[in-house]
Amino acid sequence: MRLAILDDYENLAMASADWGSLGADVAIDVYHDPVRDENLLAGRLRPYEVLVIMRERTAFPGRLIERLPRLKLIVTTGSRNLAIDMAACKARGITVCGTASSRTAAAEHAWGLILATVRNIPRHDRAVRAGGWTEAVGSGLAGQVLGVLGLGKLGAQVARVGRAFGMEVIAWSQNLTAERAAEAGALRVDKNDLFARADILTIHLVLSERTRGLVGAPEVGRMKPGAYLINTSRGPIVEEEALIAALREKRIAGAGLDVFATEPLPPGHPFTLLSNTVLTPHVGYVTRENFKTYYAEACEDVAAWRAGGPMRVLSDPLHGSRA
Repeated sequence: MRLAILDDYENLAMASADWGSLGADVAIDVYHDPVRDENLLAGRLRPYEVLVIMRERTAFPGRLIERLPRLKLIVTTGSRNLAIDMAACKARGITVCGTASSRTAAAEHAWGLILATVRNIPRHDRAVRAGGWTEAVGSGLAGQVLGVLGLGKLGAQVARVGRAFGMEVIAWSQNLTAERAAEAGALRVDKNDLFARADILTIHLVLSERTRGLVGAPEVGRMKPGAYLINTSRGPIVEEEALIAALREKRIAGAGLDVFATEPLPPGHPFTLLSNTVLTPHVGYVTRENFKTYYAEACEDVAAWRAGGPMRVLSDPLHGSRA
């Protein structure tokens, strides 16, 4: 049997699980480079019966799945992957399994980006390394308003830390109730008030047709001139052109971004040329502990499937439910 591990950017896959336990008859290839060309990808993956993929780094639309005649199992890290055409997999009889994922890593990274952005930490680091000293004045957090767009499990964690910093926390999402917001120490406001009042606006939503482009020019236009936007969720939730224009024209103070419409971010992208952005390469979930969970459970998934009893089978990629 041939198995391919895709998008192992960090070169951690083989060291994070006992792949040898699958048996000597399993040939494993690991790919580190992202491939966006569908023809190249189809040619690369055609020989494999099993694919282990990293969340949503590589898309698997139905047209690609149809070009992989040997494919029988996809294991994605995490409990949902909106980049997989589940209907196409079902039609082909391809099993799709998932893994557990850290419930804290992304929230921790959001706060890393918040602090790095509002206190100009990367800029100060570059200045000191170049022989300089202080170049910019940062903003404090105590007494400021933290706006949380999406107060689910991750958003609630971020809200609690905001309260610990002495911030006022407000929140909004389509289904958020005042009672649920209060449980997380936040005040539910309407969408317009969220953007108008927040000194720091942090996004914690699942990407769906309902949330794609949810933060556009009108929303960014309501933000304060001194406000910061933080996105550790998914790039397409924010209309990039609207955000770029606001940053370029200094209509908001800055942005801390871990996710983008196109990943990896193309060289020369406007975000990379702006002085008021802090950028990280979609690493909110990237911790050694999380990767050990991902790959150890992926290996278990493959072994269970080979034994005829697949585990952690995904049935609904949007909500992460399991059959």
